[in-house]
Amino acid sequence: MKRSSAWYLAVLLVLGCGGGSEAGSEAEMAETAEMAETAEAMNEMADAALACVVMGDAEGRQSPLRELSFSYDGGEGLLCYGAPSARERVVMGDLVPYGEVWRLGANEATALHLSAAVTIGGVALGPGSYSLYATPGETEWEFHLNSEYDRWGIPIDAVVQGTEVGSFMAMPSATAEMVETMTFEQVDGALRFSWENTQVDIPLGM
Repeated sequence: MKRSSAWYLAVLLVLGCGGGSEAGSEAEMAETAEMAETAEAMNEMADAALACVVMGDAEGRQSPLRELSFSYDGGEGLLCYGAPSARERVVMGDLVPYGEVWRLGANEATALHLSAAVTIGGVALGPGSYSLYATPGETEWEFHLNSEYDRWGIPIDAVVQGTEVGSFMAMPSATAEMVETMTFEQVDGALRFSWENTQVDIPLGM
């Protein structure tokens, strides 16, 4: 729709500029075509910015890549994450230890792509791409926003932590039922993380 709308705008401009000299019409048509190409290029750049980064072959992974498209006041976002499953394992406090920084998924770093500025968990972010990590706890989680997103999710060492742009705390709660595969969804102005018997809401625009 974005590309076709750009060319549709070009056609309208050409029609609206009719009635001039032939040379003038040709010049106007050339200028309009250039404007349409520029608009299309800008649309392609915007589309590319909101795209998940995949490192290596994603086929056959035990934890598939999942995407969550979401909207907020003034912009659009895309959350990209590897979605692991419990597979009869104890997740929180065991597979995912408490008190340790976690990539909040599997495979690549969990990435957050934003088309416009927004505040997440009280942290003001400009348009762009970020990675999202977490330090889970039994009664409180800390989320970490990082400027480095196009990387494998581990290790989360001092170099990675040195590019953190902000962090915030959130309270976990119990899910209504067991969630086998880790998932994110947009719920009531938040991005909700759910896995096993735990869910945490990440405030969006607050």
